[in-house]
Amino acid sequence: MVTWHKIRGSQMVVAMKAISLAYDLDRGAVSSLPSPAEFLGYILFVGTVIFGPWISFSTYKNAAEGRKLSWSWLQSSFFSLLKSQICLLVSTCIAPYLFPLFIPIHGNVVIHKWLHAYENAASFHFSNYFVGHLSEGTSMLAGACFTEEKDNIRWDMSVVKPLSVEMPRSMVLVVTSWNIPMSEWLKTYVFKNAMKLGTFPAILVTYSASALLHGLSFHLGAVLLSLGFITYIEHALRKKLATIFSACILSRPCASGCCHQHKKEYWVMLLNLLFSLLTIFHLTYLGSMFDPGVDEQEVEVGYAAIHTIQRWSELSWASHWLMLGCWIFYRLIQ
Repeated sequence: MVTWHKIRGSQMVVAMKAISLAYDLDRGAVSSLPSPAEFLGYILFVGTVIFGPWISFSTYKNAAEGRKLSWSWLQSSFFSLLKSQICLLVSTCIAPYLFPLFIPIHGNVVIHKWLHAYENAASFHFSNYFVGHLSEGTSMLAGACFTEEKDNIRWDMSVVKPLSVEMPRSMVLVVTSWNIPMSEWLKTYVFKNAMKLGTFPAILVTYSASALLHGLSFHLGAVLLSLGFITYIEHALRKKLATIFSACILSRPCASGCCHQHKKEYWVMLLNLLFSLLTIFHLTYLGSMFDPGVDEQEVEVGYAAIHTIQRWSELSWASHWLMLGCWIFYRLIQ
């Protein structure tokens, strides 16, 4: 179990590459079957084999062709590696001691529980940003993930967007900003193929596929399936409210020429702020379980089911009850 937990992330990237290549061959996006050397070169590409992220076969082919060394390549790679070390510092040395050191809280048990849950969530978030920015750096150092415009090459690889998670507009944007390449993979190879079942079943299939890729552990499966319900209910509710009020309160920011009458009024910004606070609440609740507690060995082998249930029970299953309330409200205004 300890060994599997260590290689789980790398195994997930390998599986995503193999599945995407099979789909691309079937669709004709890849013209011919790669040779064994090309296939192994793609699967075990040095820039992504350990930390990820997933890259398409065409991206790998572009990297294998090689590009001239440049200052922009070195600068972008170094900046991503620097951001990864800052995120590691925050995750390990700042987030776990955020409130006891900077904002000492005494007395109220409920506030203490939720602040402790926020600390755990913040530490987990920044550990993900660390891996994301590190994978950006390793990918670009290996010559992958650039955009080419005429003779100009931009090294603009982006795996995570921390600000979109820590100061979110919606849970929909959080899940796409958490791991951008994986979000794109799930959208392209799972969600679009499952849309014939309907929107809600397609969302459940997508998050179930994500849970399978992550190793089918109980705590990750519980988080991912909860995210599926939360994102669907939030999207449907905001879409309905945007229609009723003709306001720009959708999960994603509206385009400049949208048909809504109310765009930047104070009450519109207040509603968007309310949904942002609800998203932070859900993220705190879902991230509260990523806490080793007193048994550090539990982290090495993965969290047990009882750990997840205990953490959420301590918070009175608040996020799930709130999700149910939003769904009932959505059905009432239908």
